[in-house]
Amino acid sequence: MTKKAKKINSKKISKIHSGILILDNRMIFKGIGIGYQGEATGEVCFNTSLTGYQEIISDPSYADQIINFTFPHIGNVGTNNQDHESDKIWTKGVIFNSEITNPSNYRSLNNLDHWLKKNKIVGITGFDTRSLTNLIRDKGAPRGTISHSKNGIFNLNKLTNQTLKWKGLQNLDLAIKVSTKKKYVWSGLKTWKKNIGYKKNAKRLLNVVAIDYGIKKNILRYFSDFDCKVIVVPCQMNADKILSLKPDGIFLSNGPGDPAATGKYSIKVIKELIKKGIPLFGICLGHQILGLALGAKTKKMKLGHRGANHPVKNLDNGSVEITSQNHGFEILKNSIPKNTEVTHVSLFDNSIEGIRLKNKPVFSVQYHPESNPGPQDSVYLFREFINKMKKYAKKNRY
Repeated sequence: MTKKAKKINSKKISKIHSGILILDNRMIFKGIGIGYQGEATGEVCFNTSLTGYQEIISDPSYADQIINFTFPHIGNVGTNNQDHESDKIWTKGVIFNSEITNPSNYRSLNNLDHWLKKNKIVGITGFDTRSLTNLIRDKGAPRGTISHSKNGIFNLNKLTNQTLKWKGLQNLDLAIKVSTKKKYVWSGLKTWKKNIGYKKNAKRLLNVVAIDYGIKKNILRYFSDFDCKVIVVPCQMNADKILSLKPDGIFLSNGPGDPAATGKYSIKVIKELIKKGIPLFGICLGHQILGLALGAKTKKMKLGHRGANHPVKNLDNGSVEITSQNHGFEILKNSIPKNTEVTHVSLFDNSIEGIRLKNKPVFSVQYHPESNPGPQDSVYLFREFINKMKKYAKKNRY
């Protein structure tokens, strides 16, 4: 006689599976929960970087996103107190293939799992991240909810509804969420060097005003490398207040969300700043908003670009740069106005990676030349900006 099957509690996944990921197509991935016990909803994307997970997770550009790391060994160098790219972590969740091991690195102060708990980041490990990556590659970045419950009990209906209810990143202004609320002067620390660490910059020859849409600290460190004083201002500061700080150059930072949504208040400001002829340099979200201010259009990408190995062609000299990238929106090629030229393109999909205004010292790139993490092929862009500021300062100061 066959035993009657027991009724399964749909809320209980397994005592072993203490973490789950539910996508907007109702697919469920089961794994082992790590980090903070709780739940979080966001866009599920993947990052192909082999190193720099602490910098990636602490990058404000990942606000409202759940990062699936394609490299299987995440956590093996631990965490420290110096490599944060932001004072607050805005990433919603993380997904790893393999269990976090004990750290082995002379700079490590804490296990990654403890660091995730401290920063209230929900994580999951122990399932095939390659299958999730392939799904995102084929179908695009989905909405998802990640949950960690020690007892393995989940309210699947609630988590599914939570996922479906969230509208996604399109039309969402997240810069206003992650931006500084008050202007401040950067501490002046330079980029990290072995056996030295973060050295203080004693020279402040040029004055940069950085509009904070979600700025990374390593960008500020590079400006210190080039002897700049950096005043970081909120993303909604008007042009008159920015100009009152007497900048030699204006920087438009990286950041999260839809550039068109952030552009509702930032485009007007950037247009006014461009009229003044002050050198202007944008990165990532700053690049997209600059494009909008010049008259171009943006759109959400199917996958986005996230990793530290993206090849970009410099159209000025034909060279190829290996770049670090993190973005889900792009400037449309057929919308570029006549007074603007494309300077860089992606060799993955031929999308725009850089633009320049023909008649003024204004330019931007889609990728991250501050390279944290990633290669340093594109640091020359900071030098270009510095040279433009020196010319402007010489003409307008004396």
